[in-house]
Amino acid sequence: MNFTKLILLLAILSTATFANAQKGAKKTLPNLAIKSLNGESVNIQKYAQNGKITVISFWATWCHPCKRELDAIADFYPDWQEAYDVELVAITIDDARSLQKVKSVVETKGWEYTILSDVNEDLKRAMNFQTVPMTFLLDQEGNIVYEHNSYTPGDEYELEDKIKALAKK
Repeated sequence: MNFTKLILLLAILSTATFANAQKGAKKTLPNLAIKSLNGESVNIQKYAQNGKITVISFWATWCHPCKRELDAIADFYPDWQEAYDVELVAITIDDARSLQKVKSVVETKGWEYTILSDVNEDLKRAMNFQTVPMTFLLDQEGNIVYEHNSYTPGDEYELEDKIKALAKK
């Protein structure tokens, strides 16, 4: 084997090893502050370190599938809280101009979730996704164990199955 082929083989093996190591790495929320609807700064890590199963749902007032998903979950949420000690954090990506609509949407819908705002989409960029609705499920240690993009009626049952599995651990 000549020197060039050996170098190429070593490069391929090291890339494969790095990729496999990355697969085993646990994915967590970034250490980043966003805002409450009252304008208070909140570090998102607070929800990764709460010892609860946590659902992080990104949404917007203009996104109809987002609102349908949060409406569907609202029917289950009190039961999930009681049975599995779940917390849901709904993070709007509405811009500064449409942010004023968020409170009225939440009140009209009767959502009992913690609502936060990612106006500049810093968290969205850090979490590396493009479209809403986007849902992340965190285990009790704050590891992201499930991700789901978009919404189709019935997705809330799949989410509940994932939550149940975590609650049994």
